[in-house]
Amino acid sequence: MLSKLLPLLILVPLIELALLIYVGIVIGALYTILIVLITGLIGIVILRKQGVAILRKTRSNLEQGILPAEGIVDGALVLLAGVLLITPGMIMDVLGFVLLIPQVRRFINNQLRAAARRKFERGEVYYWRAH
Repeated sequence: MLSKLLPLLILVPLIELALLIYVGIVIGALYTILIVLITGLIGIVILRKQGVAILRKTRSNLEQGILPAEGIVDGALVLLAGVLLITPGMIMDVLGFVLLIPQVRRFINNQLRAAARRKFERGEVYYWRAH
């Protein structure tokens, strides 16, 4: 697993750095820094708003006796978006903002659920219930 992630962990920061340098040359260092700061601040505001909405929905589901599986995945994706937005870099900002789009999170949630269902059907994943 680590051998598959290692190239990404090396390449992504290098690409981010190269992009920041390029943008800094084209529009200037000050504007580049401002873009990174402003996108981070906008992301934090959006993250806070959507995070609170997800928590309310999850709490409501729990009060109604509904297992909030979708809300848990949604919350994890919003958390990931926040981490990406706080991480300096324009590619990470774009990915973070994309994850803040509810329709994108719904699509990812559906894909994850379908993948989990396939694994259960093939017997690749087992679960147990407490009695």
